[in-house]
Amino acid sequence: MAEPMKIAQDCVVTIDYTLTDDAGAVIDSSSDGEPLTYLHGHSQIIPGLEKALEGKVKGEKHQMHVPASEGYGDHDPEKVFTEPRDRFDFEVEAGQILQAHGEDGETLTFQVVEVSDQGVKLDGNHPLAGKNLNFDVTVIEVRGAAAEELEHGHAHSGDGHHH
Repeated sequence: MAEPMKIAQDCVVTIDYTLTDDAGAVIDSSSDGEPLTYLHGHSQIIPGLEKALEGKVKGEKHQMHVPASEGYGDHDPEKVFTEPRDRFDFEVEAGQILQAHGEDGETLTFQVVEVSDQGVKLDGNHPLAGKNLNFDVTVIEVRGAAAEELEHGHAHSGDGHHH
């Protein structure tokens, strides 16, 4: 019997996962939806998880700890700043997620931390920046990527693909 394919560069990998923080609170899970399918080695998932999955095979279950530095990065205090209220032509409230376009056209996402007379305090860090991430992962499938998937730079689902 052939050895099972190991997760490596240019494999299409499907996993079921539950993501928790260090306190054990569930942050995200594929259990209530579709499993996650991605093209390994193409920076489609956080670096620490991709590295931890390298060499795993179909059917394996693993608990993986990803430090903040290999997840969404450390919390950067320079990404927290206050803008004058008159920069906003709509009502803003704490907890709101806002998007803006950067100088080179990329979309920037900010969370409103606080609204006061002094202004609107925004945080441009990813909500999981600075947090260690803990994954319970089951490898559902590992296969070689098709030429078209490699050319497009992402996995295609079993029912054709949608752009």
